Amino acid sequence: MRRAGAIGLALLLALATPAGAQIEPRTTLPDIEDEVMCPVCGTTLELASEAPQANRQRELIRGLIAEGKTKDEVKDELVAEYGPEILAVPDTEGFDLVAWLAPGGAIVAAGVAIVVGLRRWRRDAAADREAAGTEPAMSAADTERLDADLRRYEP
Repeated sequence: MRRAGAIGLALLLALATPAGAQIEPRTTLPDIEDEVMCPVCGTTLELASEAPQANRQRELIRGLIAEGKTKDEVKDELVAEYGPEILAVPDTEGFDLVAWLAPGGAIVAAGVAIVVGLRRWRRDAAADREAAGTEPAMSAADTERLDADLRRYEP
């Protein structure tokens, strides 16, 4: 009987919750500290020293969390108060998109340069081997002189 009551209660709770509603986990100070900057230190808030500004910012974040704000809402409040420079991670649109794309582009460009360099190096090495095989042989006079020199040093 208890089991049926528990199943009925679970079904009732499942039906009472809207289908599209997702329960967002409660945010904490450490969740946000690594994503926002201290305006005085220029480092992330988690690495910021015990500067008064860093402590005020932490208190502001704690207060917003106590109000039940989500992580994104807290970050929006910080941007409204301190400006977009407060975020440690750049936006993914506009000019800030370059901060995401530039490192990837540099890696691709370096890879292409390495491939091109290796192909040239191999082509040049093959050309050198080919050229070495087509050099003219020694003349008959040079061959005879070399043989005479070698005979002088034989025991």
